[in-house]
Amino acid sequence: MDNNKKDLPIAVFDSGVGGISVLKEAVKIMPNEDFYFFGDSKNAPYGTKTTDEVRKLTLGHVNDFLNMGIKGLCIACNTATSAAVRVLRGMYPDLPIVGIEPAVKPAATFMVHPSVLVMATPMTIHGGKLRHLIDKFGADADIHLLSCPGLMEFVESGRTEDPLFIPFLESLLYEYSINNPNRTKIDAVVTGCTHYPFAAKEILSVLGPDVRLFDGGEGTARELKRRLAVADLLRDTSHKGTVTFEMSAGGDAKLKLCRRLLKS
Repeated sequence: MDNNKKDLPIAVFDSGVGGISVLKEAVKIMPNEDFYFFGDSKNAPYGTKTTDEVRKLTLGHVNDFLNMGIKGLCIACNTATSAAVRVLRGMYPDLPIVGIEPAVKPAATFMVHPSVLVMATPMTIHGGKLRHLIDKFGADADIHLLSCPGLMEFVESGRTEDPLFIPFLESLLYEYSINNPNRTKIDAVVTGCTHYPFAAKEILSVLGPDVRLFDGGEGTARELKRRLAVADLLRDTSHKGTVTFEMSAGGDAKLKLCRRLLKS
């Protein structure tokens, strides 16, 4: 393998800053690699767009990454994964590509027949990928789906400490809230959008301390490393990797938020 190719960065793509939850895991397990994170904040949120719109945006950005020079790609957005990852693998069979999916399997199997709440964007809720997961693991758990319009926007704008955020979550999650005397009890919650892990503490404060949270970031990062290893593209030096951020909108304030989230 050409070492020059090994020295290329790995692209991590999201509709905004949420994919940094996956980037954090990737940096943790591949500290010697260089990462290029691109968030399409100009067109966020993706979760309320049509599949065709999301696919067109994603393919366009990936074409830009390839022109720049990358050795691997992580689609760190559930919505973009559902819309475009299969198409991308067909277009670029030699490029290690991973997408992310809601962590339904680990949530559905961590105990005997748990009650599981899947929180996701409207498009992911209605997408074929999530439906496939539910068909596959639905017999192992009672699975409840919750569309969460507005939640991504709180995280994207860095407003999880806003006084309005907890009341928003209480309203969104009232059916399952510990403050609801007639609540539907759940054992686990799946964060089906990469933005949502940045609100994990607040989500669990509403759902209660006995609820276990699952997100797909760590598994996605492990799969990315595996695919790069199979392609012999992992660096074999002690070089300390770098992370470069680029956002399609938001300027310095958005880049500052990116750096803060990576360190959080």
